[in-house]
Amino acid sequence: MKMRRKQDMPTKICAVCGRHFAWRKKWAAVWDEVRYCSDACRKRRQSAGSAQAG
Repeated sequence: MKMRRKQDMPTKICAVCGRHFAWRKKWAAVWDEVRYCSDACRKRRQSAGSAQAG
């Protein structure tokens, strides 16, 4: 198996904080749906959305 460098991995920009983040093996099956760089950003987005809804 060929090792890939981190620079060669696909990247995205977090929908909350705007930081670039790289592909991770645990996201291999769902990479197209990944929008946040971390659980903290995902939770921050959910709490901001519920505050605006009310």
